[in-house]
Amino acid sequence: QVQLVESGGGFVQAGDSLILSCAASGCTFNRHTMAWFRHAPGKEREFVASVNWSSRTYYAYSVKGRFTISRDNAKNTVNLQMNSLKPEDTAVYYCAGRIYSGGVYYTRSSDYNYWGQGTQVTVSS
Repeated sequence: QVQLVESGGGFVQAGDSLILSCAASGCTFNRHTMAWFRHAPGKEREFVASVNWSSRTYYAYSVKGRFTISRDNAKNTVNLQMNSLKPEDTAVYYCAGRIYSGGVYYTRSSDYNYWGQGTQVTVSS
């Protein structure tokens, strides 16, 4: 049974940094494309960033240059380093996995097979 567990959310001030982590178990992690999505109140869930098995990355325009996604295949983890946070980054952040995928340009929720429970990030102005 595949399980994704996020951690690292919290309450920060605008301009601060935060690191989210996602630990995967029960899957062949190094063959998955992994991603972060976020869901803000009143909005649809949106793609944030993705990373394939060889650490190729892809970012949403709204976070490019501020966020960095990375993975450690030995530890079955994927991280999201978030810098220069803005109030509009406030959302529940979800980790997602797409099985046996070499690509990175997967931006739809339906592209992913597994999801974590989410972690709240709140950015105050």
